[in-house]
Amino acid sequence: MDKATISGNTITIPAHDKFLVAVDEFIEGVLRRYNTDESVIADIAISVSELVINAISHGSRSSLDKSIIVKIRKTNGEVKVIVSDHGSGFNPEEIEDPLADENLLKEAGRGIFIVRSLMDTVDIKASEQGTTVTITKAI
Repeated sequence: MDKATISGNTITIPAHDKFLVAVDEFIEGVLRRYNTDESVIADIAISVSELVINAISHGSRSSLDKSIIVKIRKTNGEVKVIVSDHGSGFNPEEIEDPLADENLLKEAGRGIFIVRSLMDTVDIKASEQGTTVTITKAI
């Protein structure tokens, strides 16, 4: 796979950060079609970017033969976004607290913390076949 592909409310990208702009434009475009408030669009877009960056660097290890899938849908007054990768998974309980003294000066490790602070719900399902993160936000 060498380009982003869109099918309905799903975008699939190769596991490379040069496709982040395509994901961002896709998510923001769908949210604007839903007449979503701009501040909510920003929160969701930031969260999706963080999750896609994690999927690329941690899940797929920037392997262009792997893909990241992002799905978005609106139901019952909320937006649900699902970000999936085909990496080896991880244990969400092992995520270090970015507010702990020993982690305050680290340059990485804040993505999931940021997502949890911006979204109403965050559900992480990880296995050896990959990781799927589902986020929801009332709109």
